[in-house]
Amino acid sequence: MTSSPSVAGWELGLRLRERRELMDVTAASAGKAIDTSQSYISGVESGKLKINASKLAELAAVLDFDATELEELQELREAAGKRAWWSPYSAMFSAEVLRYFGFEAGAESIRAYSAGMITSLLQTEDYAMAIMNGGAPSIRLAEANRRVEVRMKRQQRLDDPDDPLKLTTVITESALRQMVGGPTVMAAQLDHLAAKIDQHPDTIDVRVVPFSADYHNAIGGSTFYLLGFASSRLPELVWQETVSTTDLIDQPMRIREYSLAHSQAMDHALDRTGSLGLIERIRKEIE
Repeated sequence: MTSSPSVAGWELGLRLRERRELMDVTAASAGKAIDTSQSYISGVESGKLKINASKLAELAAVLDFDATELEELQELREAAGKRAWWSPYSAMFSAEVLRYFGFEAGAESIRAYSAGMITSLLQTEDYAMAIMNGGAPSIRLAEANRRVEVRMKRQQRLDDPDDPLKLTTVITESALRQMVGGPTVMAAQLDHLAAKIDQHPDTIDVRVVPFSADYHNAIGGSTFYLLGFASSRLPELVWQETVSTTDLIDQPMRIREYSLAHSQAMDHALDRTGSLGLIERIRKEIE
């Protein structure tokens, strides 16, 4: 499994919180027992604060973890403290977006729905730059280049020979026809999309919802990603993007709604072969 400091810290926090709640110990009581505060315990449990080895050992004792469990917790703590590839870019993004990068880097699978654009993990550099220029025309070129660089780094998981990210994405026919960046950029983007489908038959599945499809719940909605993880201890997460906001969602009921919306979009999309055929036909129309 691809390591991610964010996912390691999240799993550590979840294990601590689950044991604390199982033992009916409040965060305030746990904090007092190791000479810290309720807010500190809550921060560690949410994965937003780090904990050192000695404090973790003290907390593990309070929560009655055995020696084997403590060793696992310490391994997670060490993994959570490692420097991430996105750290050099931290000044460019909000804390929430950086957390998403971390969860994405540690995910085993992603189910995506992209409304009106090609999924970010399958964009070419030129297509991504056209989006940057159109969405934020006042952004400096140097920063736009760095943001595109980050997007390309995120895509490296797709080509990892040892642990490739499994991506199932639903896009709309409008995303294939919108001339983002102009005909030349869009033609290259569709070529790239078709090539990725051919190169990764077992790990990349692109489905297109044609204009002829009936209504489904994702129509008119925002772009979203459902992240799945290899560890059975970790639940799914949803990352949602709108024109002006982003949101990391961990509430089970809301996640279920997004999962159902994605499944419904898949039901209305063409199959793998039909989707690839439509991509190739639209590509030929550009010539």
